[in-house]
Amino acid sequence: MKKIISLMAVILCMAPAYSQDDLMNLVDEPDDKGYASATFKGTRIILGHSVETKSKNELEFLISHRFGRINSGAHNLFGLDQANIRLGLEYGISENLNVGVGRSSYDKTFDGFLKYRIVQQSEKGFPFSVVLFNSIALKTTPKEEDDPTYELTDRLANTHQLLIAKKFSNNFSLQVMPVFVHKNRVESFDENNQVAIGVGGRIKLTKRLALNAEYYYRLDPPTDSPYKNSVAIGFDIETGGHVFQLHFTNSVMTVERSFITENRDDFFDGDIHFGFNISRTFSLGGKKEGDW
Repeated sequence: MKKIISLMAVILCMAPAYSQDDLMNLVDEPDDKGYASATFKGTRIILGHSVETKSKNELEFLISHRFGRINSGAHNLFGLDQANIRLGLEYGISENLNVGVGRSSYDKTFDGFLKYRIVQQSEKGFPFSVVLFNSIALKTTPKEEDDPTYELTDRLANTHQLLIAKKFSNNFSLQVMPVFVHKNRVESFDENNQVAIGVGGRIKLTKRLALNAEYYYRLDPPTDSPYKNSVAIGFDIETGGHVFQLHFTNSVMTVERSFITENRDDFFDGDIHFGFNISRTFSLGGKKEGDW
């Protein structure tokens, strides 16, 4: 499986330039209508979604990869022997409405989401960009023969987020993310309904390099809960038609319900995973007038 994913990543990197405009064309200045563009360079800050949406008729293929814990030792090559992967597709129905589906190896989870941009930051208009995000996730573990009491509805969870971001300058963007997660079935120490606040930011270091950070704080978690708040820090590296996101996080999971409310690793105790996101966007709408 790892070899297949590696091969797919290489193919994506070698895809012809006409499949996507150079990411440097995502200028940092507001466009001619005064709207702020490229608040973040991708649809993810690190783990969670940013306010960025795909344009109409754009299809994005996204690989999210997390290795094992770095502190697992040399025997596991400091986590590189282990892998958790999500493969996803995201499509722009319109400039403001995106849909996506994915499948994660962790808990063998299938997920789908809707992402709708309510308002976009502009020079003479609203001072923030606001995006509504809703997702549904279906865990397929444990198998029914392992626990026959698990029904299909027990495996479902819904996540609702409001993504609020502001681009303060060409070099700095900040996003706040109130989150509500409902899980139909939970462990005895857990709760079905949980609320969290996420904060993420981007600092541009050079023309093609940016530092990103992300943190999710769970509000009023159960006192005996073993779960930890999610922390991530990493870099966006722009190379032609791609953004490579290299990061370190205590969250091995790649789906909102899991990395926000079911994270067992403690970042500050050394339970850190190296990971990356790589994406490729394809235009399915044909060339527009003036396109090369």
